[in-house]
Amino acid sequence: MIERYTRPEMGAIWTEENKFQKWLDVELAVCEAQAEIGQIPQDALQRIKEKSGFSIQRIEEIEKIVKHDVIAFLTSVAEKVGEDSRFIHLGLTSYDIVDTALSLLIKEALEKIQKDLYSLKDILKEEAIRYKKTIMMGRTHGVHAEPITFGVKLLVWYEETKRHLHRIANALEVISCGRISGSVGTYIHLDPKIEFYALEKLGLKAAPVTTQVLQRDRHAEVLSALAILVSSLDKFAVEIRHLQRTEVLELEEPFTKGQKGSSSMPHKKNPVRTERISGLARPVKANLQVALENIPLWHERDISHSSAERVIFPDSFILTDFLLAETADIIKNWSVYPDRMKENIHQTRGLIFSQSVLLALTNKNVPRDKAYQLVQQNSIQAWKEHLDFKDLIQSDQEIKKILTTQKEVDACFSLEPYLEKIDYIFDKVLSDES
Repeated sequence: MIERYTRPEMGAIWTEENKFQKWLDVELAVCEAQAEIGQIPQDALQRIKEKSGFSIQRIEEIEKIVKHDVIAFLTSVAEKVGEDSRFIHLGLTSYDIVDTALSLLIKEALEKIQKDLYSLKDILKEEAIRYKKTIMMGRTHGVHAEPITFGVKLLVWYEETKRHLHRIANALEVISCGRISGSVGTYIHLDPKIEFYALEKLGLKAAPVTTQVLQRDRHAEVLSALAILVSSLDKFAVEIRHLQRTEVLELEEPFTKGQKGSSSMPHKKNPVRTERISGLARPVKANLQVALENIPLWHERDISHSSAERVIFPDSFILTDFLLAETADIIKNWSVYPDRMKENIHQTRGLIFSQSVLLALTNKNVPRDKAYQLVQQNSIQAWKEHLDFKDLIQSDQEIKKILTTQKEVDACFSLEPYLEKIDYIFDKVLSDES
């Protein structure tokens, strides 16, 4: 992933340095396990641990010749360890190391995503409570529907992040496993105790059964969790972008001092950050398709998955991390315009209260079809002729015979009822929160 979208902490996880260090961690854990059961001498283990290391430059030089990255890595380690290197990689196959190390890398990256997601969740909760009773227009199909509150909109996002945390936790559980079982997973040259000991030391559990690789449904589940997560971030961004449109202007993403919106139009304040979120969510979602394609491999193993995984895992994690940070910062620092929200409610001259009028009529024993017809004909007239809907309802002779008092009419056009259940909604969502 290019540096522009790479935050340092997540970027560091996916460096060659960290990858090879994880490979070495796995090799040393296996050596410890083998020493534990007496397969290699304890004094040799100590020398291996003291001398072990690698040179990325040297690995690259060797790989140009041998065309095998794990052999190149082992050769570089052997050059540093010396004679005792004969005890390293005993009975192992490359993917005992590569897949177990990849699980460690993914686990490390998922824990970072988890931390980022908790931060976003807390920000959303705070903002939802702040705007709990800030009334605004609810829209369906992009058209004014009925009033909601901005707090409820954010509470929906908050609840969504809780589901993402559940999915990330599940993905973390699924990928927190490794394999130290040899060439086709049958332990023919390994004592199963070695796997148990080494993986326990690494903080992983052993996959119950494998081929030469961990099965790629595990990895697809991880990328599925990331793809669904960034789809929600895209959803949040699209909402912000709409609400920043000039005709709506109910909120704006942060516009910092010195920032410029257009090279030609100095007045522009464009939602560039949320547009970027929508754009960068796309490769993460697309990478899930690659992970799904990686599940079917030939027999006990081929490497059609390997090259693709060198791309999709770093890119997906780095982008998801970037998008989470961007979303959190935007929401924490956005500009919200409650007065404009209220102003937009009245843009359709009372049409949004049509359901209230409909229900008032049916409560007076008017058949629903008849009530709907009466309300709709006045709604259409109000829309076409730019008239006030309440005035039309009050002057409709047939409706006047049913809603006989001004109080009954006024009740249909009040915003207060739309706030009555807000506490209930918040209590329902937050009641299990500490």
